[in-house]
Amino acid sequence: MGITTDRRREPGDQPKTGDQPEPARRGRRRPSWIVAGCFAVWTLERLAGVEQGSFDIQLMTLTPYAVVVTALLTVLFLFRNRRAALVTAVSCATLAATVAPRAIPPAAPAAAAAPGPVLRVLSVNLFGRADAAAVVRLVRAYDPDVFSALELTHREAAALDAAGLGALMPYRVLQAERDSAGSGLYGKHPLTELTGLFTVIGHNMPAATITLPGGTTAQVVAVHPHPPLGRRAEEWTASLEALPPPSPRVTRVLAGDFNASLDHRAFRDLLARGYVDAAEESGEGLVPTWPNGRAVPPFITIDHVLVDRRAAVGRTEILDVPGTDHRGVLAELRLPPAG
Repeated sequence: MGITTDRRREPGDQPKTGDQPEPARRGRRRPSWIVAGCFAVWTLERLAGVEQGSFDIQLMTLTPYAVVVTALLTVLFLFRNRRAALVTAVSCATLAATVAPRAIPPAAPAAAAAPGPVLRVLSVNLFGRADAAAVVRLVRAYDPDVFSALELTHREAAALDAAGLGALMPYRVLQAERDSAGSGLYGKHPLTELTGLFTVIGHNMPAATITLPGGTTAQVVAVHPHPPLGRRAEEWTASLEALPPPSPRVTRVLAGDFNASLDHRAFRDLLARGYVDAAEESGEGLVPTWPNGRAVPPFITIDHVLVDRRAAVGRTEILDVPGTDHRGVLAELRLPPAG
């Protein structure tokens, strides 16, 4: 009879290293799959543009950070669950392909070769209490032709004039209010109010035609829909859909606080109608604009200047403005020649 070395494992015996039961391994891998699956769903929603409801819409604003998170998760999962790592790697690469182009400046400024006149546009959500003297200093320094002022209260409008804005930009189409609903357009050159251009949904959104020296005109809209919070998500979508499309007869500029980013389907649909985002065109599309002046630094990009794609974008600057929770956007646009 041969000698056998097999013996039954006693209840107190410890399993050898690498001899853990399969259910235990699966249990350790389950959190990896859950996390990887969540980011896979995020990626698919972003690609398909099917975000629904307030939470999903707000989550899309953080898509640039999902690129960083999925990259880190891929490294982590390589040591725990390689299949989950593959899922996060695909999510990372896919999201990066949508986000990275915003930070790539053009090889040469397109506006340099464009034949039309230059239109400089400044947009600031004043939050009803921006430092008026600081705003006027920005106007002096950057010399915009038109200034789109959001959350313009009567008190803020008076403070801006007291600080000297009236002398620099004497033309205006203002719809100031007692609260955040107010907006206005200030011009260095003559402004003519436009009415009936589109259905306003949200805060006040005045529109005007600016006439530049030489006679070239452009239409400018101060944009400020309500944020997509709670039940206002559908209203926010409707507001962006209601904005006027580009016109073959005149250059249109939409400038303001859209409460939307380039990762929102509704905002991309607006661009697809014939606009370009000035910051994206000049490689500044990932610079955040909100919140500003708080303990948390700006981390989302919701303030924009959009222009008819026939125009060329020279430069875009994102500016700090004391006293408000938004950063300003300055865009230098080269308009197409008249006719």
